[in-house]
Amino acid sequence: MTPTPADFARLTELATETADPRFASIDEMSVGELAQTMNSADSAVPAAVKLALPQITPAIEAAAALMKAGGRMIYVGAGTPGRIGVLDASECPPTFGTSPDQIFAVMAGGANALVGACEGAEDDVDAGAAAMATAGIGALDTVIGIAASGRTPFVVAALKRARARGALTVALTCNTGTPLAAAAEHRIEIIVGPEVIAGSTRLKAGTAQKLVLNMFSTIVMVQMGKVYGNFMVDVKATNTKLRERAVRMVQSITSAPREAAVEALTANEYSVKQAVVALRLELEPEDAAALLTQNGGLLRAALGEQS
Repeated sequence: MTPTPADFARLTELATETADPRFASIDEMSVGELAQTMNSADSAVPAAVKLALPQITPAIEAAAALMKAGGRMIYVGAGTPGRIGVLDASECPPTFGTSPDQIFAVMAGGANALVGACEGAEDDVDAGAAAMATAGIGALDTVIGIAASGRTPFVVAALKRARARGALTVALTCNTGTPLAAAAEHRIEIIVGPEVIAGSTRLKAGTAQKLVLNMFSTIVMVQMGKVYGNFMVDVKATNTKLRERAVRMVQSITSAPREAAVEALTANEYSVKQAVVALRLELEPEDAAALLTQNGGLLRAALGEQS
């Protein structure tokens, strides 16, 4: 898609593209002054996210309902927003025990764009739409389009195609009244204002996007029973640190001594949930596994506790 003069005019009107006079002399600042300036600018981001909570909350509620019904959550982005989506999605399998195809990211330009610039890919409308067909997007899926500008052609096209295929669609932008927001069922607009370096939306805008995606993945997983109290009880204990974390969780939840927690985890293939059920209810591993299955994998329900 070739941009028109009108497209360029609209781009210069975006808050994220504006040059803020407060930052006009950063090239003359000392390192300490620059650090203070950037820290001060960044401190406004959480407040901007807070203002958008009325938009964020219903979108997460809708996404959680679909995930509970067997759906998926897909992030779509280009450049920095795409990489932020990949980062958040990639943390879900080890943290919450999800499968890689349950929460994943679609990046303009594909895998090569993760580690290198592939800026032209963001303008490929056909590729954005085709990516949704390739992913088999359907009515149980939630597709979250991420673009600071709210006008990235690849992302807008993907969201339009996803919505046409019946998916729940969410636009995450840092401007108001954008094409991406118009294409989505839910719009989340985090207004962070101009960047310290004009147009460098990997800064405040990127921080805002990461904060919102943290909310999406974490809150959806809590709603799905992937957390007990504030413990990540579906963690995949694939290294020394995570195995030690699993031991501490089992000890904290069951009040068992360390030796008993390690023994239970070993017998239950280092499944924290299963080890807790086995210890608390004095069950064999196969019986603990069966009880969890009967209760939809919900630890609190398997233990007979009211939520």
